Amino acid sequence: MKYCGRSFTAADLELIRALIATVPGISRFRLSREVCEQLNWCRPDGKLKDMSCRVALLRMQADGLIALPPPRNAKPVTYRARPEIEQAVLEPPLIPPIDLDRLTVEVVVNRPNSLLWNAFIQRHHYLGHRPLPGAQLRYFVRAAGGDVVALLGFGASAWKIRPRDECIGWTTEQRRRNLHLIVNNARFLILPWIRCRNLASRILALIGRRLTEDWQARYAYRPVLLETFVEKRRFTGTCYKAANWQYLGETQGRGKLDTFHRHSAPVKSVWIYPLVRDFRRLLCEA
Repeated sequence: MKYCGRSFTAADLELIRALIATVPGISRFRLSREVCEQLNWCRPDGKLKDMSCRVALLRMQADGLIALPPPRNAKPVTYRARPEIEQAVLEPPLIPPIDLDRLTVEVVVNRPNSLLWNAFIQRHHYLGHRPLPGAQLRYFVRAAGGDVVALLGFGASAWKIRPRDECIGWTTEQRRRNLHLIVNNARFLILPWIRCRNLASRILALIGRRLTEDWQARYAYRPVLLETFVEKRRFTGTCYKAANWQYLGETQGRGKLDTFHRHSAPVKSVWIYPLVRDFRRLLCEA
């Protein structure tokens, strides 16, 4: 059976059941890491794919294949407000001037900046804060004086999207093998008090020129394609078009868990941005 892009044999399922049975009180976190180690389920940089494994284990349980130990926390907390940080993400009394030629892009690398990034997204992005899946990078964009004017987040790409997959022309096996070479622009927020023409497209251009190097530095491989999904009832994708992203079509309004074809998710336009010219060849090769 296949979960999260990986095929599990009957022997794999027996191994998982044995780990659950023979290690009393094992946490789901520890179980996922044990499964990854036993099955050699790793990311391209060699680190365990324990996040994907936890999702796979939950789906196995939903399908009646295994019985997981009870969760340590009944409901995981995705965001916890901190008063000292909440004050820092409010509109400032003075709006910083924006010079497009003096913008700086900063990777989020430590816990204080991570908490600040989360707080900005929670308060000002319409989707709020949710943990980004898989390998990820988050950015602050600052004006010349150091004030934050925008934030971006990049994470794992969608498993299967028809317009993108038809554009690439890859097989299911090629997609399974090379999907990590696509990175999803999951969040893009310009703070609501910032008004500057061409700011969004300028930021996208700056990110497009440096993301491969930043990704290489953190994960030891270089992605070849960016993707994003723009909710059609809210936005038109003008800034992506202005930054030379390519429009491919629309989603079907199905989330990744919509197994009954209810089409309850918002319809989104699909956009891509090649980071290298021969991205199709690289995504389709062995």
